[in-house]
Amino acid sequence: MIRHAAAQTTAAPRRDWIGLAEEAGVALSALLGDAVAAVRRNVLQDGRISAALVDREQHACHGLAWLATYAEAVRELAAYGRRLASEGRLGETEELLIAIGAGEYCAQVFGGIPMSQGEILRLPAMGLSAGTVAARRIPAIDTLIDDGNTAIHRARLVELMRTAQGAATTGDAGLDETLEAIREGMRKFSETEVLPHAHQWHLDNAYIPMEVVDKLAELGVFGLTLPEEFGGLGLGKVSMCVVSEELSRAYIGVGSLGTRSEIAAELILCGGTQEQKASWLPKIAAGEVLPTAVFTEPNTGSDLASLRTRAVREGDLYRVTGNKTWITHPVRADVMTMLVRTNPDEPGYKGLSILLGEKPRGTDEEPFPANGMTGGEIEVLGYRGMKEYELAFDAFEVPAANLLGGVEGQGFKQLMQTFESARIQTAARAVGVAQSALDLGLRYAEERIQFGKPLVAFPRVSDKLAMMAVEVNIARQLTYFAGRAKDEGKRCDLEAGMAKLLGARIAWAAADNALQIHGGNGFALEYEISRVLCDARILNIFEGAAEIQAQVIARRLLDGGNS
Repeated sequence: MIRHAAAQTTAAPRRDWIGLAEEAGVALSALLGDAVAAVRRNVLQDGRISAALVDREQHACHGLAWLATYAEAVRELAAYGRRLASEGRLGETEELLIAIGAGEYCAQVFGGIPMSQGEILRLPAMGLSAGTVAARRIPAIDTLIDDGNTAIHRARLVELMRTAQGAATTGDAGLDETLEAIREGMRKFSETEVLPHAHQWHLDNAYIPMEVVDKLAELGVFGLTLPEEFGGLGLGKVSMCVVSEELSRAYIGVGSLGTRSEIAAELILCGGTQEQKASWLPKIAAGEVLPTAVFTEPNTGSDLASLRTRAVREGDLYRVTGNKTWITHPVRADVMTMLVRTNPDEPGYKGLSILLGEKPRGTDEEPFPANGMTGGEIEVLGYRGMKEYELAFDAFEVPAANLLGGVEGQGFKQLMQTFESARIQTAARAVGVAQSALDLGLRYAEERIQFGKPLVAFPRVSDKLAMMAVEVNIARQLTYFAGRAKDEGKRCDLEAGMAKLLGARIAWAAADNALQIHGGNGFALEYEISRVLCDARILNIFEGAAEIQAQVIARRLLDGGNS
């Protein structure tokens, strides 16, 4: 149970927070079932889900995604606590994280879930009656709301955080010794090779030095989850979550370098021919080949079915013509996974294929020394270090042998196979960015003296830090939950989508709150938190914007989880 300091013992009763969270999770799941049924009634037409009606009822439908995410978050908090308790690892910090987190998320479910800064989901918007809502608000939920997220609990959590400064995470992250050893190794690397330089790289809009890329390769980052037969380490997705989190905690650009290789490798592993696997995967694992994803087009965004870039086969070659945008790290990439239309007569997704487009590495002086390929840099607020480009292709040549899988028309299906991993990784990067914001906010609040005492002594400041720590833990547990599901071979697009949806919002909130703690100094470019704020903003956009992510989750829920 939570142990309060002597002056606090009479302020709040001691509770079985894990048991309460478990009960709340069951009730919230039932409430979600009620909401799905209510919304489904409004989007059915002739017995089927109508896309037009889903669009009309978008606020309610996206609300389902957020309600489902909150229910999963409370369940995972309870599962996290139960695992730690069974291993004798549950301490006061962990109980506080559960009590505050479950209490706050239950309060938001019944009071209003922030889907964004200006959009609040309230239960009646999904067609839920007052009676239905009241029936699901069980005593355990009332107890969590009343006694979980209290001022005393938040103050005690921050006190423990101050005592444990320098720890890898606030409380036990709930991982085994092997994964914690991986975290420690990545943390040491980040603190020596990345963190001291990251802010200057950002200010200079400079590439992450190749020396850092080479060291990542030596550490096995680019082949972490690849099978050993292809030169990888054969580890699971949870290990990639830990690696991505710790590297992104230092600098999101470095954390994202591994993502480039992970996405390309998974595309080839799942969709490639045996020859393609044998040729490309060992080189990607060794860092010998750096890949980039070339999917998005200027007028399509998330609407990949409208993609227009053409690949016309002429003998043993494809000639690619068209435009792509928001391409990350293309100059120094050696191979591009290119989503193209190989059959112009097939509408939508059916005519799409993926080509493995080889190219020489470029430089700042000559970024694209390849025939039929040009590009221009897109200057961005954050997420620097790899650089973003618009690309133009004019009869760019790709060998026909580099058609992924050797069969045309499989591109969208192949790409969909990677979405789970990509979104889990993005969630992990979001956790790392949020943790970085918490690190910076707590450090500044300790060092900055105002009115004769450190900022952390003021409740409005310490409350921000407490909620940042609580939500970072929630995002972390959801991300690991999705990673475990992927490692167990389960379909986990819902879990991955929820982790990404919530993690991105938490990263932005943490960065914004940490900057607020810095006050005017946070607005100065010389302070690292200005970079973290810029980096956090992209997480709600790439790998599926929050609105697209909510739409995907909602459709799965409305279709009974089977679409």
